[in-house]
Amino acid sequence: MQAIQTRFMFLFRSTKGLVLVAIAMIALVTAIFGMLSGPMVEWGVKDVVVRLLNLDLVPAEREGRIIMLYHTIAMAVVAIAVYLITAVVPMKTYQQATINATVTAGYLVAMIFGLGFAYFGHEWVFHGLYLFGLSLVFFAGILLAAALWPWRQEYHIKDTAYAHWGRIDLERVAFFTMAVATLGSAMFGAVTGSYWSNGHETFLAEDLIREPHKTNLQYAIIGHLHIMLTLIAVAVALVVGRRFDFKGPLHKISMPLMIFGTILITAGAWSVVPVPPIAHTIIYFGSVPVLLAALFLVIFGFRKLILEGLAESGGAGFWAGLKALVRDPLRFGMLWQMVFMNFTVTFIGLFIAVKLDEIFRVWPARDERLILTGHWHILSAIIATIILFYYADMVGLKGKVRQWFGWLVIVGSDVAFGAVTVFEMKRLFVSEADQQPVVNWTMALADIGLAVVLLVLAGLMVWRLVDLFKRDGQWRTELREDPHLSVAQGGAPELVAAAQELSK
Repeated sequence: MQAIQTRFMFLFRSTKGLVLVAIAMIALVTAIFGMLSGPMVEWGVKDVVVRLLNLDLVPAEREGRIIMLYHTIAMAVVAIAVYLITAVVPMKTYQQATINATVTAGYLVAMIFGLGFAYFGHEWVFHGLYLFGLSLVFFAGILLAAALWPWRQEYHIKDTAYAHWGRIDLERVAFFTMAVATLGSAMFGAVTGSYWSNGHETFLAEDLIREPHKTNLQYAIIGHLHIMLTLIAVAVALVVGRRFDFKGPLHKISMPLMIFGTILITAGAWSVVPVPPIAHTIIYFGSVPVLLAALFLVIFGFRKLILEGLAESGGAGFWAGLKALVRDPLRFGMLWQMVFMNFTVTFIGLFIAVKLDEIFRVWPARDERLILTGHWHILSAIIATIILFYYADMVGLKGKVRQWFGWLVIVGSDVAFGAVTVFEMKRLFVSEADQQPVVNWTMALADIGLAVVLLVLAGLMVWRLVDLFKRDGQWRTELREDPHLSVAQGGAPELVAAAQELSK
């Protein structure tokens, strides 16, 4: 019984355990419900899964199921971001424990009962529990924002190498701004959700691209989905900055830019309801400072990797610097994916915005819809790969396993995302009558690349599962070394029991 309690403590109290559980839940949901689309339909796998799990897939309810599925996955990603923030940003131990426990209960309840409602028959008690789970996640966000309040004296800046305004830690202000903006943007979507079947009906945003007139509730959903993923990206960028100990002149420039850009982007997304014609203009102006802040982080991180690598090898020159930069695919990958994102998301989005009426609105609606669908899927998947790199680095993958894991995720994901980018923009260089060869090889590369990433992720999950059954596995070391579980900081009875069991 003590062994079970200790493992439970690792999985649901330590940062590494909590992130592991959330990644495992996302991987499980992706593996199961990914069988319902793509080539799995053509290969007959979907029919087998539907019969095996007795899924209730009414065609008219497809949009509702997709929305429920994406929200449940998003809640788990938000939970991971919360775990990483509470681990790297100073706060009281009881705050960290309360926030993590609340968001964990929230995303698990939302995921289990949300998917149960959407795919296994409409038991409305499940829908109520799904909403309860979302409410818990929101409440965890309120607790997080309160814990991040940057004007407390104990959180005043102590090292002037970091961005500050007087004695205020601007990086903490950036975290706080992101948290508050996320709470407001969540309400932006929740208010619309409260009008379901009372002036608002289920839809996918990409289906409205050619609608000349949209309701305020439809505009609100469009603004909600734009801003939420952006704010998750901001949160991940800030956490990665902490991982690299981002500081110095570039940090002092980046944090004000990140704060201002986050506020401006959020205001732009919210303004899509009252002033839709200028909302995207505000978003574009807000994106510039956020992208610049991310660029400065990449420059700082690349320089740090190069200098550390050259110091270890004693080499010099361009090739030695390049080798030093890429010697660690996990740390390099966190930053490289931010760069690669610009070629598959940012630059594509800007080009479409500039040439929207001249080129893209002339295309058939299906081709423009493909761009929107691919755009958001690529951005969310890139964020997911950065989180994977962060977790793998955090748990200390070493040697050839570290190299293989890192490079397979980098190459597999980037090949897939690059292929999808070519697929969604193919009408620029190939006619509809001649498109089939392009469709065939881009879809093949996308499927192969994503399969590689999923197989590598499966290998990581199997390793952690096997390790969890070992008495003296790595999980035990991670639990013992978690700073928030130190008896000196908390001294709670369950922590004392865990420490006693670990000392045996």
